[in-house]
Amino acid sequence: MSKSLYVGLMSGTSIDAVDAALIAYQNGEFCIVECREHPIPIKIRERIAALSLQGPDEIEQMGRLDRELGQLFADATLNLLEQAGISARDVAAIGSHGQTIRHRPRSAGHSAGQSFTLQIGDPNTIAEITGITTVADFRRRDIAAGGEGAPLAPAFHAAAFAKVGIDRAIINIGGIANVSLLAGRKLLMGFDTGPGNTLMDHWIEQNKGHHYDAGGNWAAGGEVDRQLLQKLLQHPYLGISGPRSTGKESFNLSWFYSHCPEVGCLNPRNVQATLSEFTAATIALGLKSSSASITEAYVCGGGAHNTDLMHRLGRTLGIDKLDTTIALGINPDWVEATAFAWLAHQTLQGLAGNSPVVTGATGARVLGGIFPA
Repeated sequence: MSKSLYVGLMSGTSIDAVDAALIAYQNGEFCIVECREHPIPIKIRERIAALSLQGPDEIEQMGRLDRELGQLFADATLNLLEQAGISARDVAAIGSHGQTIRHRPRSAGHSAGQSFTLQIGDPNTIAEITGITTVADFRRRDIAAGGEGAPLAPAFHAAAFAKVGIDRAIINIGGIANVSLLAGRKLLMGFDTGPGNTLMDHWIEQNKGHHYDAGGNWAAGGEVDRQLLQKLLQHPYLGISGPRSTGKESFNLSWFYSHCPEVGCLNPRNVQATLSEFTAATIALGLKSSSASITEAYVCGGGAHNTDLMHRLGRTLGIDKLDTTIALGINPDWVEATAFAWLAHQTLQGLAGNSPVVTGATGARVLGGIFPA
């Protein structure tokens, strides 16, 4: 292919914005050209959150939102290209993750024939509006091959961050947290560790009206309730080993209240501190359960900006070096969007995008459907 520019679009479980990244390939290497955070209107965020739970008239609501998100993702792409001064004609493809509204993997107890994952944000609409070939629906081929369909980022983490002679972990803290374990250039494993920001975000929004705890300042002023923490750590997902993935279906405020009804009598700021400690503890438990030798770790995703969480993570992990991926050359805010630009390139080149040691699929697969310009 003569074109070497790719766009990656990512909207995660936090539903805070569409992250858009433009990357360029040259001589087998890539670099980031431009990035943009495209806002998601509050009404659309509310509809995504509602559709992520079971409710009435789901098919009608999904169909409408699928088209609207396709238009939103197309706008994010065109605004990114305008910002970069790049013509859509020069872009080889868009890699769109879409917006997850259901994730029912095998590790959550669903049989191989009944496990599924669903992301919306119509790629036909994206391709039609932008005039750019769009690659989407990355996760379902891995599930069809017996995998979890997630996380997909570890294969990219290995391509972007692995270094000969160094054992490192890449920790992505979005709504849900996941880790990639790298032994030199080899990807050993990767998996979701449990909640990232999702419980903290929902708790502070309910109690303070903020979408997130900026810098973790509210949590930093609270005290961890050890009894509450121990109850949270009994979540069944935390006892699973091997390829595994999770989502807001398993970690949400409804589960939190039903499992820990005493929270209504606790100091809300102490609960926030406990939820921050819970995220740090589940990441540490995941790394410990892997038995991998890790000497340094790098954090990406929104959690990289949570100073309180980073401090807790540093204390809990007890490793030589903890930093953000900016130390490895990619701003933590743009790692996932860049990953889906990379995945689009993999797909168009006929290369695998999954990693069976991560997802448990029966083999490497070319991921995603291609929707031509």
